[in-house]
Amino acid sequence: MSLAAGLESYLTDLWGAPTTVANLSRIPGGASRETYRLDAQVAGETGGQTHRMILRRDPTGSLIETDRRLEFLAYRTVHGHVPVPQAIALEQDGRALERPFFLMERIDGGVVASPFTFDPYGAHAQALGERFFTILGKLAALDHDGTPIRQAAELPAAQDCWRIALDHWAGVIEADEQHPQPIVRAAIRHLRRNPPPPAQRVALVHGDYRTGNFMHDGAGRILAILDWEMAHLGDPIEDLGWAFDPLWNHFDETRVDGMIPRERAIAIWEAASGLRVDPEALAWWSLFNAVKGQAIWTSAAKEYRAGGFTDPILAISGWYTARRHDQILAERLSALEGF
Repeated sequence: MSLAAGLESYLTDLWGAPTTVANLSRIPGGASRETYRLDAQVAGETGGQTHRMILRRDPTGSLIETDRRLEFLAYRTVHGHVPVPQAIALEQDGRALERPFFLMERIDGGVVASPFTFDPYGAHAQALGERFFTILGKLAALDHDGTPIRQAAELPAAQDCWRIALDHWAGVIEADEQHPQPIVRAAIRHLRRNPPPPAQRVALVHGDYRTGNFMHDGAGRILAILDWEMAHLGDPIEDLGWAFDPLWNHFDETRVDGMIPRERAIAIWEAASGLRVDPEALAWWSLFNAVKGQAIWTSAAKEYRAGGFTDPILAISGWYTARRHDQILAERLSALEGF
């Protein structure tokens, strides 16, 4: 059965009326899910409404292993609090479309920047930056008690957030590295010897909050925050440190994510979150995030070489971004260790 026919059968059962699928097409890229756009029409529905949808289906291989249910519940949790698409349905057994998947609404008319282009936001960079870090602060302030994410995400103690995160990504490197990586190993040792302060608040962490993972209208307004596949509960400074990583600065060292100066971003985040950015905590999480990045690129290289998933994004990740994060790690370690 074709993917379109499988979707029609599934949606017909879901909505209880014959449903046709049109304009089904694969969206390029994506590290952990196959992503498709589609239009669905339900027979007899008043007004002939077209349901604009996104399908996120597990691939045969992946840059990172993530929990689709947790991603789906993250969308459900933050919808209405920060701009995200509405999550529609989750199927974990994979029978309908050969592999597990979920469906969500599609937001059209927006632009997503490549993280490897120069000045993608132009005259709207400041407006987008202010909104981008306001949204991140609002996410840190979200009371997740009793929300859908709590059905799947473990709640760590404030003093354990750093250890749980570091153990996870160090384990990924241990499992997937294809050659010795002395720089990232040195960074891991430093992080373990010098733990950060406990989290001020255990918050819902996006996990990949950066340029390239949001849709904007080209005129300074953010339409949606995307790619919640690494969402978890932890220290919200983790998201801030990832957003500040030099890998995402669009080759402009004066602005984080190619949008606004770092100090301005911190002030906006603090105002929206009600928290303070401890410089010691931010330094630890910034180094950690370069380790996390290196773990992701290590897995990408392994998967690409194995031939199970040959999307070019894995080749780029295992080559350019891995070498760039080695450089970032070495520079940060040198500063922290006083070399």
